[in-house]
Amino acid sequence: MTNLAVIGAGVMGETLIAGLLRAGWEPGQITAADRHAQRLVEMAAKHGIHTGSTAEAAAQADTVVIVVKPQDAGEVLPVVGAAIRPGTLVVSLCAGLSTSRIEADLPEGTAVVRVMPNTPAQVDEGMAAISAGAAATEEHLEHVTALLSAVGKVVTVPEKYQDAVTAISGSGPAYLFFVVEAMIDAGVMLGLPRDISTTLVVQTMYGSAKLLADSGEHPTVLRERVTSPGGTTAAALRELEAHRVKSAFMTAMEAARDRSRALASS
Repeated sequence: MTNLAVIGAGVMGETLIAGLLRAGWEPGQITAADRHAQRLVEMAAKHGIHTGSTAEAAAQADTVVIVVKPQDAGEVLPVVGAAIRPGTLVVSLCAGLSTSRIEADLPEGTAVVRVMPNTPAQVDEGMAAISAGAAATEEHLEHVTALLSAVGKVVTVPEKYQDAVTAISGSGPAYLFFVVEAMIDAGVMLGLPRDISTTLVVQTMYGSAKLLADSGEHPTVLRERVTSPGGTTAAALRELEAHRVKSAFMTAMEAARDRSRALASS
């Protein structure tokens, strides 16, 4: 049986653990470690998994998933490196940390796979991009894909694209929530009760995303089907174009990419 250690039992760590359990993993296959002892008590009670220190969890695992804040990685990685057995796969969900940075604190030849997940993984609709480190093989990538498929979809990309991935899908949910917030507020401004405006906007966003995913149509085609000549949608889109909304999105994502690069080099 595969033994999995999850180092960092925060939101994303628990999201992965819960997804794996729903996908059929046994609680006994998973050990969680976290610097907060009370958090581990909660995880054991809620999910029935093993808990322990970082060193204990890493020492008995075939795969170690590190889900800590980048600023905490410098403390965690050497502990993992000193504890893991030869052949252990290390999977990093630490935003912005390159595989070479992670490998520097691990035994030479350790296989590392870098992951950029996103928060919809909490409802099994996540989007993760994975990249192989110097010693990671196709088999390692397949294993990580299987793990993360429990909470959404997975794509493999060259590591040089990870900053762009961070800007698009990593930060992407925040952009969409921002749009939803604006549309709800607009509904209230137009006279709708807030609860009704919220229901209208959330279901419209959800249904549109599902239509886009299921139809296979290009978003331009779907947009044009809603946009009658001289109609209400055309009037609204004209205002969005006048305010350069598309350009603003592109500029915003470039800023996110640049910030990701800066964090990685700091």
